[in-house]
Amino acid sequence: QVQLVESGGGLVQAGGSLRLSCVASGRTSGNYTMGWFRQYTMGWFRQAPGAEREFVAAITWGGGTTYYTDSVKGRFSISRDNAKNTVYLQMNTLKPEDTAVYYCAVPHAAYSVTKGKPDEYGHWGQGTQVTVSS
Repeated sequence: QVQLVESGGGLVQAGGSLRLSCVASGRTSGNYTMGWFRQYTMGWFRQAPGAEREFVAAITWGGGTTYYTDSVKGRFSISRDNAKNTVYLQMNTLKPEDTAVYYCAVPHAAYSVTKGKPDEYGHWGQGTQVTVSS
């Protein structure tokens, strides 16, 4: 099955930066076949304690189009390296309100533009904790 492993989280002071990575591997007998990664939009979501999971950013299969939630625009940047099956989230000018567990995810459908809706994503990583102190 598809596996997504996030890394790069940690504790930083407000105004600091972190870069999250998500490495994808594996495949399924369905949509997630050999070489699947380059066919899929990848997304980042986050969930703070007591809050619902929210969309953060997404990047289309070839990296040509990106999407961000309003609260992170200008501060976060999503990118991908299809040769490495990896998606990144560069987070700059971090704020305490960015504190959350961050998850990467892959949508159900190939070549789909999916953003903002967690139920459009079929696989999730275990998450990496980002804590921003004030």
